[in-house]
Amino acid sequence: MAKNEVEVNKDGTIRGLSNLAVQMIAFGGSIGTGLFLGAGSTIHRTGPSVLFVYLIIGIFFFLMMRAIGEMMYADPEQHTFVSFIGKYVNPRLGYFAAWSYWLELVLAGMAELTAISTYVKYWFPGTPAWIIQLAFLLILTAVNMAMVSSFGKSKTLLSGIKILAIIALIVIGIYLVVTNHRNPAGTQASWGNIFNHFSLFPNGAHQFINAFPMVFFAFQGMEFVGITTAETKQPRKVLPHAVNQIIGRILLFYIGSLIIIMAITPWNTLNPNESPFVQIFKLAGLPAASQIINLVVIAAACSTLNSAIFSTGRHLYQLAEESPSKGMTFFTKVSKNGIPITSVLFSALMMILAPIISSFNSLGVAFSFIASVSSDIYILVCILTMVAHYRYRHSGDFKLDGFKMPQYRWSNPLTIAFFLAIFASLFFNPSSILPAVGALVWALGFNVLLAYRQRKLDVADSQDSL
Repeated sequence: MAKNEVEVNKDGTIRGLSNLAVQMIAFGGSIGTGLFLGAGSTIHRTGPSVLFVYLIIGIFFFLMMRAIGEMMYADPEQHTFVSFIGKYVNPRLGYFAAWSYWLELVLAGMAELTAISTYVKYWFPGTPAWIIQLAFLLILTAVNMAMVSSFGKSKTLLSGIKILAIIALIVIGIYLVVTNHRNPAGTQASWGNIFNHFSLFPNGAHQFINAFPMVFFAFQGMEFVGITTAETKQPRKVLPHAVNQIIGRILLFYIGSLIIIMAITPWNTLNPNESPFVQIFKLAGLPAASQIINLVVIAAACSTLNSAIFSTGRHLYQLAEESPSKGMTFFTKVSKNGIPITSVLFSALMMILAPIISSFNSLGVAFSFIASVSSDIYILVCILTMVAHYRYRHSGDFKLDGFKMPQYRWSNPLTIAFFLAIFASLFFNPSSILPAVGALVWALGFNVLLAYRQRKLDVADSQDSL
């Protein structure tokens, strides 16, 4: 293929994403405001043992990514990894997972819009939130409507800002530790701040366990690699590299930044309600720390919103492609530049509800609950994805010479068991019980309604045949 020749899929979509863009999409999805703003709360709960939490969850996410990567390597024409659930587990469960994941991403996009307006109002307090949200949504939707390569470049830029902020923290932190920096509170930067008087459960075992779901959701978005494959150049060459490299780099950035944060100042002196990045940059004598981090979190939120628009469009497109309903064909239209235009626009249109919801407090409370339920459903989607991989391994589609999940006979069931344990842990935290119950109600209700609908269709078909 010539250097500037565009590779077009059978459905009209274009393979325009490079290896760098694919990796940055995974970075952009999984390194966000959870690290820049929420890490202080997690550290406050568990102290230095939070490193074990990130490491354990990172390993299991790597195993899930290898499972997704193996299936996408075998069938790189799929626009979403969720389609394998319907293919290898059960069509009804696949339908449930696809719609649930699409809804979760729409809600995630709405949440990021709300966050963006909050951060921008830090500089422009007089600007109405709905204007800010609408402006950012229009800009990022326009980016998604351009060539897929434009989306990749925008993701590379936004993810690059976050990576630079983390590298800056690590470099500054190492300097402070090496120079034995003494902060205004009288404590001194030292590696000993991490290991001296170490306790695995400084605030009790329950806080350690409760940290797992929090960190689990911080890694959410890494699976976006499994949504880009159909639009990636040379997918069977790029995919193994992207999957194998991404987990090590994410763990480096996550664990590296947390080690530095806890080395600069004792973990129990951090304010859990303030960004640890802001606190550390202030200790380093950077008066503009809050301004810098505000810019970074805006970039982080934009990056996640950008990925949400891209991913929801591809999920809705895949749903329409696989749906027997003629009403869904509207969402299968592909533009001349290879973008599933109607599915992207409809998904972005759904996110425009965020400005409306943010205007009403009662709606805001309901939205927060629904978003929590949706996040919990994500765990169920992860479990079903691993079940799909196990079934794939026993199917005729299995590629013996493909990109394989290591030791799947034990690593796959172990990953499923771990994800089930994460979901079960939600019932031991008073603040997460109701959303977890809501996730189960949604899953059961959705599948019961689908089963009832299918039964009616079967009855109608049998009567027609008579």
